[in-house]
This record gives sequence, structure tokens and C-alpha cells, in this order.
Amino acid sequence: MSNAKERKHAKKMRNQPTSVTLSSGFVSDRGGKHQTQKQDLHSGASQQWQIKMSPHVLPESDVNEQSSSKTMFKKKGGWKAGPEGASQEIPKYITASTFAQARAAEISAMLKAVAQKSSNSLVFQTLPRHMRRRAMSHNVKRLPRRLHEMAKKEAEKAAHQKKEHSKNKCHKARRCHINRTLEFNRRQKKNIWLETHIWHAKRFHMVKKWGYCLGERPTSKSHRACYRAMTSLCLLQDLSYYCCLELKGKEEEILNALSQMCSTDTGLTFAAVHCLSGKRQGSLVLYRANKYPREMLGPVTFIWKPKKTPGDTSEDRQLWIWLHPSLKLAVLEEMKALCQCSEPVNPSVCVPEPLLTAAPEESQPELADDRIGKKRKRRDDGESAKRTKKTIGDGTRDPRQPRSWVSAATGIVISDLTMEMNRFRLIGPLSHCILTSALRAAPLHTGEEDAEETPHHWWSDTCKSSDSVLLHQRQEAVFQLLGGISSPAEIPAGSILGLTVRDPRVSLPPQRSRALPHPDRYQDNEHVRQLLLEGVPAECAHSFIWNRDVCRSVTENKISDQDLNRMRSELLVPGSQLVLGPHESKIPILLIQQPGKMTGKDRLGWGSGWDVLLPKAWGMAFWIPFIYQGVRVGGLKEATVHSQYRRSPNIPGDFPDCPAGALFAEDQAKDLLENYKRRPPAKRPNYVKLGTLAPFRCPWEQLTQDWESRVQAQESATIASMPCAQDHPRPLGVPCVAEEVICQPSNEAGISENQRTRPEVTGCPAQAATEMVLELSAGENHATATATTAGGQLCVLRSRKLLRQLSTWCGPSSEARRAPRGGQQELTRKACLSILDDFPRALVWVSLSLLRKGSPEPRTMICVPTKEDLLQLSQDQCFHGPRESRHSDPFKSLILKEKEKKKMEKRQNREHTVSEGLAAGAPPAGQEALIQGLWSGPLPGLTSHCSRVLLGFVTQGDFSMAVGCGEALGFVSVTGLLEMLSSQSAASRGLVLLRPPTSLQYRFARIAVEV
Repeated sequence: MSNAKERKHAKKMRNQPTSVTLSSGFVSDRGGKHQTQKQDLHSGASQQWQIKMSPHVLPESDVNEQSSSKTMFKKKGGWKAGPEGASQEIPKYITASTFAQARAAEISAMLKAVAQKSSNSLVFQTLPRHMRRRAMSHNVKRLPRRLHEMAKKEAEKAAHQKKEHSKNKCHKARRCHINRTLEFNRRQKKNIWLETHIWHAKRFHMVKKWGYCLGERPTSKSHRACYRAMTSLCLLQDLSYYCCLELKGKEEEILNALSQMCSTDTGLTFAAVHCLSGKRQGSLVLYRANKYPREMLGPVTFIWKPKKTPGDTSEDRQLWIWLHPSLKLAVLEEMKALCQCSEPVNPSVCVPEPLLTAAPEESQPELADDRIGKKRKRRDDGESAKRTKKTIGDGTRDPRQPRSWVSAATGIVISDLTMEMNRFRLIGPLSHCILTSALRAAPLHTGEEDAEETPHHWWSDTCKSSDSVLLHQRQEAVFQLLGGISSPAEIPAGSILGLTVRDPRVSLPPQRSRALPHPDRYQDNEHVRQLLLEGVPAECAHSFIWNRDVCRSVTENKISDQDLNRMRSELLVPGSQLVLGPHESKIPILLIQQPGKMTGKDRLGWGSGWDVLLPKAWGMAFWIPFIYQGVRVGGLKEATVHSQYRRSPNIPGDFPDCPAGALFAEDQAKDLLENYKRRPPAKRPNYVKLGTLAPFRCPWEQLTQDWESRVQAQESATIASMPCAQDHPRPLGVPCVAEEVICQPSNEAGISENQRTRPEVTGCPAQAATEMVLELSAGENHATATATTAGGQLCVLRSRKLLRQLSTWCGPSSEARRAPRGGQQELTRKACLSILDDFPRALVWVSLSLLRKGSPEPRTMICVPTKEDLLQLSQDQCFHGPRESRHSDPFKSLILKEKEKKKMEKRQNREHTVSEGLAAGAPPAGQEALIQGLWSGPLPGLTSHCSRVLLGFVTQGDFSMAVGCGEALGFVSVTGLLEMLSSQSAASRGLVLLRPPTSLQYRFARIAVEV
């Protein structure tokens, strides 16, 4: 028998009873001649296996009986045992007791083998798949009858089997109130949690940005649904992460200090009449003191507290400045320097007591090992341990850190009120309905109830004043009028309404529904018309939320959800209205109208809504009622989409001249680079061949410097070639520029398209091309550094007058319509030079709309079309745009050399020691590793790298569901925009080309300057 058959036979005999063996002669007929040659070897092996597996040795008589029985069986079967084929005789007699004893052992071994399970499967798992049923796991009668007994035994065994108690806490113990709150408080020490964090964490993708844990986007697909909510319904956002800075002091002192940080060229300032009275919210851009238009700090919104007496100038004023968290540090330091607020105020005086109460360490041994499996009853006596209150507000701040600073010279006090208030934003035409349906004005205190029993003494004192009662009734009337207005855009922008409302949890509807407007109720109401024309009266902007003592009292005396639910369960009629009487909380709030789209001529007012300011600890109490009125919740992504459709810059990504914007762009470039490196070279785009120098960031500094050098080179070349310059039109340039700044006049002036695309040259060797490109990059980089020293700093054009002028020039117009209107100038060289004298290196915010198909994306290149492109577009309306030729990769040979060098180092490491190999393979310090597909080293000239001159970059772009085509927002160089407009004809003025960083196809778009 062969080795394979021996193994097969041994495997078959493995599960046989120990007292039963089969002789090798049983398979002798299948073996033939080869079987007889190896029979002796197999008999010996089987005998050894039998001796090894037998737990006991049978008596000699038993052996004889077995041999006789085997001989009889062999004779009947007709096969011969042994190599000679001699048959053995049948025994003449047997001993019954011995024979029965041997058979009993065999039967018991067979039954044991049959009863023993060969696997860990249950009974119903041994059935074929077509016979299995889900109910078999718990219903024995679903099994075949022959398996009922075995299934019952398995069920009983599983029921009586005791599980070992885990050393860790059970799920209920981990979800216990004390332990969960302690864990949440610990997790808030690194990143600040909003009060709606737990709600968002269950439904949103969370990200850690600017020191907060924020919801980025919903887990469900809701991009179109959120757009529909902003357009026709209502979208809710939690903006509590925005920071609030408070200034207290004399009005004149505050205005004198803050006037140095803003300019009237950009619009209204802190001294605007409507804003100063407290009836409107203002917005502006802050700069460092007396540094306009450079060194921008960021955009802010502000609110003045209304005056008690309108004519009193000696009254101390209160100003709130709201800004993005990435801008807070820079703005706070600049304000402290201007207001001379260097003395910190004692935190124990200004800052309320922290709401976080640490649990005592002695209460933890209750979870001992001997009490793990037992129930722990909650003790209701007063001696029980105090519950740990959850952290509300900024849990990362040190309590000893000052939050207020005072100036001894000016008397101004600057306070940081970050996370001391909640701010929710409602966007959409149904914002009025949501507010009027979810909120109810607080009832007046009649005086019949005992004032000493209620914790809301401030409201009782307010109701004692007739003027305060009259003001509250008037605010309630204005609030009710909002339900008859179809859209928030009809109200004057920035209107402010103060109000004191009831606890919205008391009037929570039993199920979620959608609030609908009722314009018929106020169709012919004269008060509604007056509200639309004049806005909210100035006296109605008063709110108790300005008073920190009132806000602290409202926060501390809030009824917990547990107590509120217990009161509901004790009602005689389930589901009836809960009446708390004077113990019901009264919450002061502030409603601020947010204007929607205010630029351009289309979709004016889109995206308007209301902001709701609430005291601390009341976030979820207002959030859930808003949800029950049918709003849809959005995150950071929806906020970006909202700003994109409004055509307004997003904070901080769309502020390149701001330190926060530069830091944001740097972090974003790092993330994109890491994602790019994760993919193999064959599965990622080669940006060098695509002609994309900066695929992950927008080099604004180099863009403005290249345009300045380009125009200077054209000016110098024109002056040198045309001595009679007065008789010929000269190209746009910047006067009074030193010749040292001029860089590459031959390449910038009369260059052809083939000469512009140097990377396309493939005739020269790769090494020569690489050296040429690197030398060119080094020379241009040196020229750029020289230009930076000589010229000004990067800035963004925000002058309203100049933006209106550029907006007029960008639109297509005929020769008859080019006459100046409204004090605006014509597009002449003199007018352009007057702009460039003040803004030599400036960017301007523009919007772009594609003429045909195409969806722009961030970092898309905005280029200047040539005359041939415009001519072909005018002749062929189906012309989508030119196509960029594929560039050559000058770094390919260097990357191959690096790979060969690494291979040689590996070979050397095999021959030499490890230490010597590591020393030899270490790269030189300061040398950057080459990445296949990316440009290495300093970037060459941005404007002349491709066949079309680069004008700017896109920061926001996507397919617009509002207009049905691709739309984009970005920045372009003011110098390049003026040169392009002056060279284009009146009919085609404002046409540009867009090319994504991963494509070679240019597409036509129309540019517009938003004012």
C-alpha cells in the first residue's frame, strides 16, 4: 500500500474503538502485486498503532477468539489473509463470559464515539441550510423530531451555565449618571463641547477645529435637502462656537479706540447711527491700528446695547463684538493695546462660579467586586453624595485665568464672553413661523403669588414697573407680527428684537410637525406695513440678556429635564398642559435678523433668517422645540454652501490677507498633501504634466508679485521700443519703478504661446531640461524676493467706491454705454493707474459663472483668454474652450536617480555593516524629498507657466442648484484684471477661462465683481 493510502487508512482508523482493528489484508485485493510487497511493513505499522491506541491488553483467550472470528469472516468473504494465502481454522468453542466482556467494551466505545460531538456547532446548525429556520434557536419544536431531545439538553445546559462576571463595569453601570457625566467632563478638557454636542455626535460627522468639537456634515445624504430648506423651508445651525468680546465704558472713549481699526472706505463703522442706537446689527472688517488697507485682522459683527435715555451722552455703553474663534486672539490683543486694558480683573469678582462640581473620590468604592452583580438602589436622603454637574461652557479654560481687563486711563473694561451664551441661526422663509410656534412670551407676574417662594425675583421686580410691563407687551406684539411676514428678507437688515419668553419645554408638542405661515391674519394690518418699512423700534431692542446677574440667575434656577418629566408623569390627565405657575423659568433672548444675499441683482434676500441669542445652559431646551417644528439641521459644510450661494466670503478660508486665513490654507494644504501621498503614483494625477504648479494651495503673494513684474517689464519694453510713446497707446503699467525689479522682459512682453510653455519642450535631454527649469525657478524666486522688499504687502481691495468702479467695467457694454454715469470714470489708463498707485499688490473678490457645461472646484485656475479664443467663441457658439498641451516632467530623471541611489545603498548595506550603511544612506540636511507628480523647489513664474496667462484662483466652486450651471468664487489680481479689461473689446469684456487642477480643458466663464 502506498504512503497516501496508509495515511488514509490511519485517518479512517483514528475514530474506531480501541479494541477493534482491521488487518491490512482487508484491502489486499485492491493492492495487487504492489500491495503484497509492502504488506509486512503495513502489518507492523498497524500493530504498533494498535499497541499505542489500546488502553488495556486483552487476555490470550480473547485474542484467540478474535483470530477465529476473523478467520471465519475471511472465509465467508472469500479473501485470503497473509502473503501465502493460507486460511485459518474456526475455533471449536468460545467462552461466553469472555466473549461478552470483549463485545461490551466494543459496544461502549462505539456508543461513546457516536454520542461525542465532533464540533462546537449546535444541533440546528448541523442541519442542511435549506432546512434551517431562524426560530430553531429558541423553539425546539421547529427542529425535526429526532433532534428534539438533543436540543432540549443543549437548552438546559445553556440555561444553567453561569457566566463569569466581567471585571469591567456593566453597560448600565457605565451609563450611570455620575460616571457618564465625569467621563464627559474629562473629555471636554481638550476640546470645547457645545451644549448640543451629544445630539450632533449621534447624527453628524464630527471634526475638531479651532479648539471645538463641531458637526461637519450629517451622516445621511442631505445636500439637496439642506438647499431646499434654505430656499423654501428652514435650516437650523448652532453657532455657539463664535466668540463674543464685550466692551464697557464711555461711548466716546470706545469709539476713539475702535475707529483706528476700521475705515469708512469699506462701509459703515462702529459709529453708524442705526447701530449706535442699538436697533440694528452692524458688520465690518477690522485692521491693525492705522494699517488700512493692509494687515487685516478679520470680519466681525457688533451690537450696541440700547440706551436707557436716548439723549444721555454720559451713560456707560456696552458693546458686543462677535467674531470667528480663529480671529479672537489677534483681535483681543489689538483691542487691549488700543484701549490700554492691561490690568486683569480678579476672576472671583467678574467670573461666575464654575458649574462643574467634582465628585468625591470616596464615592467610587461602591463599585466593589462583591457588589458587581447586585442592584444598587439610589438613596434619596439628603446625606447622599452630590451629583456631578456637567461642564457648561468652556471646559478647557483655567478658572484662574482672567477673562476681563480694565484700563485705568480710559476706564474701558474688555471681557471675554466666549461660551457664555448660545447662538442659533435659523435660515429660510419659514424662520418666522418656527420662532412664533416654538416660543411664547412670558406671562406677567400678577403679584398674587408669593414672591419669596419663586426663584425668579428679577422678573417679579420687572413686573412691578409699569414702563417695563408696557415695553414687554409692545415687544410681544411685534413678535406676534412676525408670523404674518412671509420672509425675513422683507424686514430691514440687522433688525434686533429683545424678548422674554417662557420655558419652551413646557409647550413642547407631542409629536414633530411642520410650522406653516398664516399671512391671511395680518394681510391688511397697518402695523405689519410699518414694521416692514421702519423695522423694529429702538426701544423694543432692549433685553435682559445684557445683564450678567439675570443670566446667571436664569442659568442656575433652570428646572432639570428629569424634574420636568416627573411633573408630567404626575398629571391627572396624561398629555395635558403642564402648569408651573410662578416657578416656571423666564428666559431673556435676543433676536437678530440676518440679511441674505445682498450682492448682485439676482436672488436678492436669499438665505436670510434670524439669530437667537440665549443664556448659558439653555441650548438643548430651545434646540429640541425648534426640531419639533420641522427644521433641518446643518453643519459646517452647510454653512459653507450658504455663504457660497450668497456669494460672500467664508471665514477664514476666503481671507488670504488675514493671519487666520493663511494658517487655514497651510493646514488644508498639509491635509491634501498627505491624502495625495497615500495613493500610488499610478492612481493619482501628475500635476507637473498637467501644468499645475500649486494644486493644494493658492500662492497669492507670488501671483501679485508676478503681475507687478510682468507689467513693469511690458512698460520698460514699450518705452525702449517706441521713442514716440505719446502718439501711441501704451500698455498698462506702474510708474516710478526701479529697473532692478524688472525680471525677464523678453518672456513677459512679446512672448508667443510656444515659448510660454517651456515644459513642453522634449527635444533636449532630460538632464538639460531639469537644470534649465531649476535655474529659471531660482532666478525668478530671487526677483520675487527683491520685489517683495521694494513693493507693498498683499491686501484685498475692499473699498466700496473702487469695487463699484470695477463692477461697472467688468460687465459687457457697447461703445454707446461707455459714458461715465453717477460719478464713475471710463476705463482709461489714467483711471487704472490711480487704482494701482494705492493698491499695487491687491486681490479682488470676484464671482464667476460658466457659460456652458463644467463644474469648477477649489483651486481652479482663472486665466486670461487670448484674442484667438475670443474670436473662435464668437464664430462658434458650441466652442467650449481651448485645451492645454501636456507638459513634460523635468523631475522624472531626478526621481529615477534617487531610486537607483536607494538600490545601491541597499546593496551596500548587505555588504557592509548596518551602521555603516545607515550613515551612507542618510540624505543631506535641508534637502527635500522629490514627490512624483508635484513640483519640487521654488515655483517658477505663475503667470507664464502655461499657454494662458494666470489671473487668479477659485476658493469656492460647485454646480449651483439656484442657476443650473457651474458657479465659482475666488480672487484675481487687480493689476491683471485691469490689464485684461483694457485689452478686451467692449462686447467680450469680462470673459475668462477656468481650468481645474486635474484637467487640461479650459472653459469660458463670465467674471463679476460683487459689491
